[in-house]
Amino acid sequence: MSRSETVWIVDDDRSIRWVLEKALQQEGMTTQSFDSADGVMGRLARQQPDVIISDIRMPGASGLDLLAQIREQHPRLPVIIMTAHSDLDSAVASYQGGAFEYLPKPFDVDEAVSLVKRANQHAQEQQGLDVPQALARTPEIIGEAPAMQEVFRAIGRLSHSNITVLINGESGTGKELVAHALHRHSPRAASPFIALNMAAIPKDLMESELFGHEKGAFTGAANLRRGRFEQADGGTLFLDEIGDMPADTQTRLLRVLADGEFYRVGGHVPVKVDVRIIAATHQNLESLVQAGKFREDLFHRLNVIRIHIPRLADRREDIPALARHFLGRAAQELAVEPKLLKPETEEFIRNLPWPGNVRQLENTCRWITVMASSREVLIGDLPPELLNLPQDAAPVTNWEQALRQWADQALARGQSNLLDSAVPSFERIMIETALKHTAGRRRDAAVLLGWGRNTLTRKIKELGMNVDGGDDDEGEDH
Repeated sequence: MSRSETVWIVDDDRSIRWVLEKALQQEGMTTQSFDSADGVMGRLARQQPDVIISDIRMPGASGLDLLAQIREQHPRLPVIIMTAHSDLDSAVASYQGGAFEYLPKPFDVDEAVSLVKRANQHAQEQQGLDVPQALARTPEIIGEAPAMQEVFRAIGRLSHSNITVLINGESGTGKELVAHALHRHSPRAASPFIALNMAAIPKDLMESELFGHEKGAFTGAANLRRGRFEQADGGTLFLDEIGDMPADTQTRLLRVLADGEFYRVGGHVPVKVDVRIIAATHQNLESLVQAGKFREDLFHRLNVIRIHIPRLADRREDIPALARHFLGRAAQELAVEPKLLKPETEEFIRNLPWPGNVRQLENTCRWITVMASSREVLIGDLPPELLNLPQDAAPVTNWEQALRQWADQALARGQSNLLDSAVPSFERIMIETALKHTAGRRRDAAVLLGWGRNTLTRKIKELGMNVDGGDDDEGEDH
């Protein structure tokens, strides 16, 4: 930084204030700390910092209250909102309120310092924006895991936009729930959200379903029917499992995306619509393009912004909270007392493979609500299929113990410099596993690992790993 920038830190946690003060001061910045938001606005009338970094939940006025006042009176002042309550509502509310960035706790101190620097640079380059009104609460998407925080950030950043979005993730990960959230937090929130699953529609009915048909267009078409595009006019059309769309329908969809108009089946008058497209797939569309099964030009039309939804096995820290949520919802639907997982049961399900992802967990919680004999759920009360897993699918619960045993044995053999061999092996396994779960996409794998893309590329080179090129074009880590 060219001069000594001033950063105000607002947090009721003294340890957080201290850590940030020391880190920022080491970078040559001047800091001023506050234990609540109440005194900040009065100070702003006399003095203005370059950046404010504030907690979201504090005694008295919240960080969002402070953010709203700053947006109104000092629109060019960048505010970073940090919180230990890493949920979708906090992320979206921060971005909707005009925050520069959302920083979930616990955070990496170097990342926080880098974020402050970017906020200051942004303030010098950008003009202030009007503050959008806060949107109503939406059904909660639960997620403390870093990969889900990236999803929350994406939804927040897209909340002012009508841009096309492609969501990818395995079946059962919650792609439609994310699509709903994108719609609810968009300028089109008051207009229709229409969902259509490409895999569930017979090929010969696909075009009629999407574009509608005129009366008499084919046998059985007794009346004019408006298709999903017309039903979604002014709103959002969610095309799930887009990879299953037939080739001829892909061509028609491409024309609609390009021109904003189409013809009903059997029609001769163009129908013009204003529709935002959100598409989703569990397949690798790049591979389908290479195989000639998906149009490359349509892929590029859809792949403007991509959001990757992680597998449940890649966000295990969210499983207990998700289970409690689903058990509570099932109990409410069935008008019974909610079941409670014993700690050992919670730990057991946390380490299961969950190939069906969140949907499988939700169905399991419904089963437990109906079938478990007592309110407290023991491991033996779980569905039989979860208790009789094949050996290669059994949960791995003690990898730390296995590592400790390996270290003990290596030291007993007189081996030294254990970290020189263990750390590269650990990193290699983590990288290979992350790339496997993202079909070789380095950008997405880096997110799963908590690295920037350049860091992942550098590690691959340092470890001499022979992996496919993927999307390793150069770019700055974020």
